[in-house]
Amino acid sequence: MALNKPVTSFYNKRIWVIGASSGIGFACTKDFLSHGAKVAISARRADLLQEINEAYPSDQVLSLALDARNHSELSIAYQAIKDAWGGLDLIVFVSGIYEPMRADSFDLSKAKNIIDLNILGPMSACAVVLPDFISCQSGGIAIVSSVAGYSGLPKALAYGPSKAAMINFCENLYYDLKPKGISVYMINPGFVATDATANNDFEMPALITPEKASEYILDGIQAGKFDIHFPKRFSLFLKFLRILPYPLYFYLLKKFIKI
Repeated sequence: MALNKPVTSFYNKRIWVIGASSGIGFACTKDFLSHGAKVAISARRADLLQEINEAYPSDQVLSLALDARNHSELSIAYQAIKDAWGGLDLIVFVSGIYEPMRADSFDLSKAKNIIDLNILGPMSACAVVLPDFISCQSGGIAIVSSVAGYSGLPKALAYGPSKAAMINFCENLYYDLKPKGISVYMINPGFVATDATANNDFEMPALITPEKASEYILDGIQAGKFDIHFPKRFSLFLKFLRILPYPLYFYLLKKFIKI
């Protein structure tokens, strides 16, 4: 069942991808552009955005380097988008930090850094665009969270809670914004082969490429889905785990997730 209005085409849509320089964000950016969208691309390192800049016409790509933890930089970038294109149709927040962490190696400074980007980053981006979206009674907000937010998983002591917060945030956004004509897309990938996961020292079940993740995301947005989770063989298993009594949950977690 579609909880958002289906998107028939991305052609000429004005889309802002935050975290566009690598991984899922980079793959989504290329796919949006291939569909004829106008895409504003943001990431901390301007040099990593250059590949996209050079591959597409200047009137189709707008490069806006920024730190997604900096509200002022987000506001300035959004104003640049409005100046260039007159507005925005969809914001896709992909930026995030993954740092494997367990209780016996808990690092508070790293945990604060994870919380700052993974939670306050998307909230800050929403604060920038929401007044105009609400005024126009249109627009879309897509936030990439993670299946790690479904329930407690090994080595996700700070990352998991940050993604759980984003799942809750998206649910609240949807409830508040649906009556105002604004779409919300809660995106929960499983393991994706990115720079962030490259250093994992455990087997990652149902690992997919960023390109496959992008395919799931664009298909979900076009279908009007709120809950975009993938790959199903892994995400549905984790959804099932979270409804079980805790003794059974912890037993199955230890048995099937080898970390």
